[in-house]
Amino acid sequence: MRKVLTVIQIAFTYIGTIVGAGFATGQEIVQFYTRYGGFAVVLIFLSALLFIYLGTKLMLLAQEMNAESYEDLNRMLFGERAGSYISLFMMVVLFGVTTIMLAGAGSLFAEQFHFSYQSGLLLTLLAAYFVISKGMKGILTINVIVVPFMITFSLVIIAVTWSHPQAGNWLHLPSDLSSWRLWLSPILYTSFNLAMAQAVLVPMGSAIGSRSLLYWGGIVGGAGIGVMLMAAHFALSAQMPGIAHYEIPMSHIVHSLGRAVQLLFSAVIFSEIFTTLTADAYGLTLQLRQRTNWPSSSLTLLLLAACYLVSQLGFSNLLSTLYPLFGGVSLVWFLMLLWKRSQPTHSS
Repeated sequence: MRKVLTVIQIAFTYIGTIVGAGFATGQEIVQFYTRYGGFAVVLIFLSALLFIYLGTKLMLLAQEMNAESYEDLNRMLFGERAGSYISLFMMVVLFGVTTIMLAGAGSLFAEQFHFSYQSGLLLTLLAAYFVISKGMKGILTINVIVVPFMITFSLVIIAVTWSHPQAGNWLHLPSDLSSWRLWLSPILYTSFNLAMAQAVLVPMGSAIGSRSLLYWGGIVGGAGIGVMLMAAHFALSAQMPGIAHYEIPMSHIVHSLGRAVQLLFSAVIFSEIFTTLTADAYGLTLQLRQRTNWPSSSLTLLLLAACYLVSQLGFSNLLSTLYPLFGGVSLVWFLMLLWKRSQPTHSS
């Protein structure tokens, strides 16, 4: 039973780290999958296989080398100098994403729960510090709590869409987009998200003593991501093509389902913002500790304080410039991870 619980913790942390706010809003699903019509089912299946294989491989490599942070992994993949530069670049991007997640949490508190924006920021920061201060145990625990919310919302959306007149669109929706973009889509989605998720997947791989538990956790987690992708595509495709024009496509679906489902949707978005924020901030803390040897608690406080200050100024414009570059780096990182051979070790 303890082994099963650990596998669930690993899988849920993997899911919670990958499934961010862009997933919950439906924007990522439409852009990478649903707009390709019936082909989306095949693309999601390919993405699930990549998440299973590469997510598991990432954690096992981290355990083999006893990586302290994702910087150790990047140095192994690219060499000492290039790996260090790539890690610094990733640190800037992760900081930007953390800041935007924090600002998004503040806006969500203001719009949906009628708190002030500043109150939302401070409450989120306090909760994040509490989770991160518990180390990997805190990251595992928070994901075990919030990922069931995400799964429940996916089931609600499937149930609501089941009787929709266009529920069969997920298999038959036409698309006139080019085939090269179609097949590149699952690779881009997987590479970008895994490159971001390494901030927590690498230390989790090092922290878990058993290779077999990481193996099964990676399989269950990758498969779970695939199922959630398919559930979202099923719901969104029934509303195509009109829903593609909404900035938050999923809100269009839940708007007519009553206040209870709307509150659940808001809670899911906050949960996905929070798991991304804590994962990125935790990974950044480990990288900074590795470079400075400062205490983790002090680094976490400084990092969250910096996120709070920058969230007042805005980081969106800079991040919109860095994102395309990060996408290119992620693709190279993806290929290096794909080709890296794991060293044979004994399973525990």
